[in-house]
Amino acid sequence: MNLQQLSHLVALTETGSFRQAAERVNLSQPALSRSIQALEAELGLQLIDRVGKRNEPTPLGDFVVQRARNALEEVRAIHQAARLEHGHPVSLRLGMGSGPSALLSAGLMLHMLRDHPAVRLKLQRGPTRALLHSLRLRELDAVLAHVRTIDGGADLHLDGLPPLQPAFICRHDHPLRVLQRPVSIREAMHYPLVSTGLSPEMSRLINEALADAASRHEDHLHMECEDIPDLLQVVSRSDAIFLGVGAAVTKFNRERGCRVLAPLELDVPLKLEAAFAYVTVRGKTESEPSRVAREYCRQTLQSSA
Repeated sequence: MNLQQLSHLVALTETGSFRQAAERVNLSQPALSRSIQALEAELGLQLIDRVGKRNEPTPLGDFVVQRARNALEEVRAIHQAARLEHGHPVSLRLGMGSGPSALLSAGLMLHMLRDHPAVRLKLQRGPTRALLHSLRLRELDAVLAHVRTIDGGADLHLDGLPPLQPAFICRHDHPLRVLQRPVSIREAMHYPLVSTGLSPEMSRLINEALADAASRHEDHLHMECEDIPDLLQVVSRSDAIFLGVGAAVTKFNRERGCRVLAPLELDVPLKLEAAFAYVTVRGKTESEPSRVAREYCRQTLQSSA
């Protein structure tokens, strides 16, 4: 058994196709088939079930694939550490949910460019479920996401980051701000509400603030989008209100050099927090670039809290 055979097995189980797996590892299809057969012969057990046109791992195959991924990642970590020690470029593949991306991605890229130029950073943004799937396939080194979107499997390690305070955010000259007094959630709900999504706690808080039962329902959002900068653009040009982390206001205004958006002052403060986590595969050795990125995110969120 060798690392090449293990990488061939992982490629086959991820693609389900000998042809696609052979293309991924730059082998001919017969050569890949011989590699898998040799591995099965050494173990004396079948690792792959041929189910119609798709090839799926047997229960033992699943066991071997999981440990093969770990072994391949450990070897990659060794090579990364050696390259970093010699001053050669190394990579960090980091997935970010919408909230963390809006707050941290630009600053993290500048931080790496200025202070860690040997790191080749690849940021991938998308829904948390898709990012975690890529993390489990070892296509990403870590994922930064809101904890409410993370399916906390036993195979994942969550490093909680400093929480942020959510806020209702609108144009600085919004009709509610012209009132020059604290407003209620009920008053805010008279205007279109936009967000990346509402937690069950926030939905419950909004329903409690609405006096009549007819106004209470599960979906309070007029618009839902994963892209926070786009939502803030909409808010800056309309009477819509964005519900999200208040730190987004500072960043948006700073980029435009003037006060475009501002948080609404509520008559009852929101007793909720937006909590993010830095997610890695449990038991996997963390690379130095990943540690640097994690600490940057922690310090930045701490200063924004």
